[in-house]
Amino acid sequence: MRRLKRLRTYARIGPASIARVAAYRLGLMTGWHPALRLSAAVPARPFFRASERRGDVPSPNKAWDDALHWFGWYQRPLPSDTPNWFGNPFSETRQPDASRDWWRISDFGAGDIKGLWELSRFNWVLAWSTKAADGDTAALKRMNHWLADWARENPPYKGPNWKCGQEASIRVLHLVASAWALGQDRAPEPGLVDLTAAHLQRIASTISYAIGQQNNHGTSEAAALFIGGSFLSGSDPRAETWARTGRRRLEERAATLIEPDGSFSQYSVTYHRLMLDTYALSEAWRRHRGLPEFSTRLRNRLAAATDWLWSLIDSKSGDAPNIGANDGAHLLQLTGADYRDFRPSVQLAAALFRGADAFGPGPWMKPLRWLEVADGKSIASPHSQSFNHGGYHVLRIGSAMAVLRYPRFRFRPSQADGLHVDLWRDGINLLRDAGTFSYNAEDSEWFSGTAAHNTIEFDGRDQMIRLGRFLFGDWLSAQSVEAVRDDGDAVTAAAAYTDAKGARHHRTITLTADGMLCRDVISGNFREACLRWRLAPGQWQLDDTIIRSGTCSISIEVDGVPMPPTIGATMESRHYHHRAEIPFISVKVNRAATIVTEITF
Repeated sequence: MRRLKRLRTYARIGPASIARVAAYRLGLMTGWHPALRLSAAVPARPFFRASERRGDVPSPNKAWDDALHWFGWYQRPLPSDTPNWFGNPFSETRQPDASRDWWRISDFGAGDIKGLWELSRFNWVLAWSTKAADGDTAALKRMNHWLADWARENPPYKGPNWKCGQEASIRVLHLVASAWALGQDRAPEPGLVDLTAAHLQRIASTISYAIGQQNNHGTSEAAALFIGGSFLSGSDPRAETWARTGRRRLEERAATLIEPDGSFSQYSVTYHRLMLDTYALSEAWRRHRGLPEFSTRLRNRLAAATDWLWSLIDSKSGDAPNIGANDGAHLLQLTGADYRDFRPSVQLAAALFRGADAFGPGPWMKPLRWLEVADGKSIASPHSQSFNHGGYHVLRIGSAMAVLRYPRFRFRPSQADGLHVDLWRDGINLLRDAGTFSYNAEDSEWFSGTAAHNTIEFDGRDQMIRLGRFLFGDWLSAQSVEAVRDDGDAVTAAAAYTDAKGARHHRTITLTADGMLCRDVISGNFREACLRWRLAPGQWQLDDTIIRSGTCSISIEVDGVPMPPTIGATMESRHYHHRAEIPFISVKVNRAATIVTEITF
C-alpha cells in the first residue's frame, strides 16, 4: 500500500520532474554525469578594487562589522583572520572530508549542512561592498582577503560548498551585486571573472536537476546564469550561452511555478521572498545593463507574486506568517534589516513590477537606491482577498489580519498544514505557525506535521502520510471553498477537506475589528480530534472556561457547551535552527461535533 501511495505521489509530481531528478542521481552514481568532469583553476586576488561608484552612496550595511551571522539570529564575533569555511556552529563539528570531490560528500557529515553553507552564501561580501563604496578601505581589504582564502580552501569543485547549484547561485548573485555597488560591474577584476565563471560552469552542469525540483533552486540558478552570464559578456566565450539559458529558464520558471494569483510552488512565505528577491534582482540588473525586456507574462506573474507577499505582511512590524518551510535563506541584504522584516523585498519588487511605493519612506528604500531603481507611486494598501490557486484566504480589517491556509496542491506540499489559521493584531502574531527549525534534527518532522499548526488533528496523525523527509502522500484537496466576503464590519471565508481516511474538517473564520470567530465542523471517520491554538508568548491564565492574556481572551464551545481548554507548552521556530517555547491551548472530542472558538481583542 505504501509503495502504491508513493507511485501515485510521483505521478502527481509529474514524469518530467521525476525523470530529471532520476537522471541526475543516476549520473552521479554511475560517474556519467558531465558535472563530474568539470575543472577550473583556483581564482586569485584581487577580486575588487577601490570603489568607482559615482554619485551619492546610500548608507552602508554595517551588520557584519563585528560579527558573523547565521540565519538572521545566531552570531559569533568576527574572527581576527578568516573564518572556518567547513565548521558548523550548531553541531560544533568540522566537515571531515572537505577536500574531496563535492559529489562524494554527505549532506550531513557535520550535522545539518545548511549551518556549514551559511557563511559561503557571501552575505558578508555584499555588506562589505556597501562599506567599501562608502570609502571604507579596511572593508575592501578584508573582503579581498576573505575571498582569496575562500577560493584557496574551496578549489573548484572540491568540498561541501560546491555540492549545491543553488548555493553557488546565491554566491554569484551576491558577487555581481557587490561589483555593481562598487561601480565595477562593467570592468571586473580578473579574479572576480574567474571566480564567477567557475561558479556558472558548476550551475550550468546541473540546471536540469534544479528544474526538476520545481522550487526556488530553478529560479535561483536561472537568475545566476542570466545575471552572471551577462556580467561576463566579453570576458568568457561561454557567457552569452549562460545568459541565454538563464533568461529562458527565468521565463519558463515564472510561467510554471508562479500561479496567476501570485502563489508560488513551495507554499512558503520565506521561500516566496527568496524567489521574489531573485526576480527583482534580475529585473533591476536587466534595466541597469539595458538588456531586452522580459515577457509580459513574466512581468504579470511577478506583479502578482509581489501582491501575494505584500498582502501577507503586517505593516507595523514588517513580519509575516511563518507559513511553510523556512530554511533561513535571505538574498540581497542591503539594509541590515531583521530577517523577519519583509518590507525591503516587497518595496523593491513593488517598484519594479508594479511601479508602486508599498510602504513610503523608510530603511526599506535602500535596495532601490543601491540598485538604481526609481521610486514607485503610492497606492492603496492590500485588502482582504482569496488566493485560490495557492490556497490562502487573507482577511484584513483595521489593524487585524487572519490567514486561513487551505489545500490547493499543484506541487508537492512540504507541511501538513491544512486549514491552519494565523492571526495578527497591532504587529503581534497572536496565533502562529511552528516554523521549520531544521531539515536534519530528530524532531524536524514534528515541525512540518499537523500537530505543529493551528488546526484539527485527527487520531494523533498527520493529515497526509509521510513518505520521506520532504515528501507527503495522499495530498489533501480543498472542498467547500468560500472566497473572502467583506461587508464592511466583518470579513468571512471558509474551506474544508476530507482526508484519505475519511475524516472531514470544515472551517469558517470571521474577522472583525474586535476579534475573530472560528467555526470548525468535524465529521467522518475518526476516533479522536484535537483542536490546537498556538499562542503568542505571554501570561495566559485560565479563568473558568476562558483563557486570557492582557486584553485578549479566548473561549471555546463544543456543540454549544463551553469547554475549558488544556494549557500547555510547545515549540516554535521563527528562524532556522532556533526554537523557543510558547504556550498553546487544546481541546479534544471523540465524536462528530461543531467547535466554536471566539477570540476577542
